[in-house]
Amino acid sequence: MPHFLDIHTTDPAELRHMIEQARAMKTARDGLPKGSPDAEQPLANHMVALIFEKPSTRTRVSFDLGVRQMGGQTMVLSGQEMQLGHGETIADTARVLSRYVDLIMIRTFEESVLQELAEYASVPVINGLTNRTHPCQIMADVMTYEEHRGPIAGRKVVWSGDGNNVCASFLHAAGQFGFDLTFTGPEVLDPEPEFVALAREKGSRVEIIRDPVRAVEGADLVVTDTWVSMHESQSNRERRHNLLRPYQVNEALMAHARPDALFMHCLPAHREEEVTSAVMDGPQSVIFDEAENRLHAQKAILRHCLGV
Repeated sequence: MPHFLDIHTTDPAELRHMIEQARAMKTARDGLPKGSPDAEQPLANHMVALIFEKPSTRTRVSFDLGVRQMGGQTMVLSGQEMQLGHGETIADTARVLSRYVDLIMIRTFEESVLQELAEYASVPVINGLTNRTHPCQIMADVMTYEEHRGPIAGRKVVWSGDGNNVCASFLHAAGQFGFDLTFTGPEVLDPEPEFVALAREKGSRVEIIRDPVRAVEGADLVVTDTWVSMHESQSNRERRHNLLRPYQVNEALMAHARPDALFMHCLPAHREEEVTSAVMDGPQSVIFDEAENRLHAQKAILRHCLGV
């Protein structure tokens, strides 16, 4: 079953094909009104279930719009509506949904929910995000970098802040796309050793450097993410702010990267916390291209999973 569960579990040649197809579909839309259908309708007569246990703006809109532009239909479901894994087992939910729809995208909390859904579904499953990884975002990020600066292979990417789920997928991508990654952040928020090892085994140079200034030297791309999630308590928010404040991406830090370095953030951002507005709105920022490319990258992922 051609699931898309994580970048490191997908063949590098298939990942590269998805990036190229995403670029081709984006180019084909040049001059078309934003909401208009694609000239090609590869998802005609396909129904896609979009399950959101976690709230979302970019994931929901980009997947919903992408399916519609390609001629398919969507069924958007919340965790509260489904009581996923509570009123019915995840395995049984997977079996039932597979009788109704052609593909399932899920944005959930625990990775185990995604894995069980994929194990028992007889249709493809796409990982729209878990607490552990966020592969669709990084496909858009690779696409965005290459639009602006050419092949990402051999480049130096610096992640500043919390070694969270987005950072994890960047490490997976480092091994699959052949770039190097430096993590700079507090030790208690280091990325999982397993993900660091996976990238190194693939030949990527992965470093952990506590000094953010030294870490960004020679960087081709600097990336960060929010310091706290919407569910954090006030006391935990304050603790994390204190830990992460030295790793804010600001103009002074970006000055130590390469002059043509890009800045990315998956959004939503807390301006003046993990990144300053001067950087977000500055000439090195490609955050809104990055957000748009979620649409195009995910359309390619959908096509890959459905074989259309």
